[in-house]
Amino acid sequence: MLIRKTARQLLTGLILLCLLPASLQAQEADPLLRQALKDAFAESDSFNDRFDAEVWLTDMSGRTSRYIDDDLERIEILRTLHAEARRVDLPPSLIMGLMHTESLFDRFAVSVVGAQGLMQVMPFWKKEIGREQDNLTNIQTNIRYGSTILKHYLERSKGNLTEALARYNGSYGKTWYPEKVFRNQKRYME
Repeated sequence: MLIRKTARQLLTGLILLCLLPASLQAQEADPLLRQALKDAFAESDSFNDRFDAEVWLTDMSGRTSRYIDDDLERIEILRTLHAEARRVDLPPSLIMGLMHTESLFDRFAVSVVGAQGLMQVMPFWKKEIGREQDNLTNIQTNIRYGSTILKHYLERSKGNLTEALARYNGSYGKTWYPEKVFRNQKRYME
């Protein structure tokens, strides 16, 4: 058991080291980031086990680091989106593809029509569900809203993901938006 745990820790360390730019590999790891990663891995309810959490979070962190500069925020976004994707029974890569398309992972993004946050949720939803105090730039709140909305549209579309994505975007009857999400989703497939 101890050998297996040590092997996992060594593998995780090697993966993290490979993902670091050469200029940072010689420096000591940020203790806050180290603790955040440990916490994220420990709270891996949406993963099969801690090892799966370590591998997925490390891999996706490397893939999104150019869009989300803050290491702690990036891990929070990834952990939250994985949990929400599992909650609504959608692939995490789909949620990531949608976020990439909608906001390029900018939690403070606001569209020309007023959609907000990572998943570009329209503020009227807060009033519709009686939660006007909700902050759509909050990572957990935005991803919970967006994932739930997408799942609803998927059920309404009887499983037709292209139609559900078009409904999500407000471009029902067109395929340009779903095609863009699908292209971006491929960046995050395991």
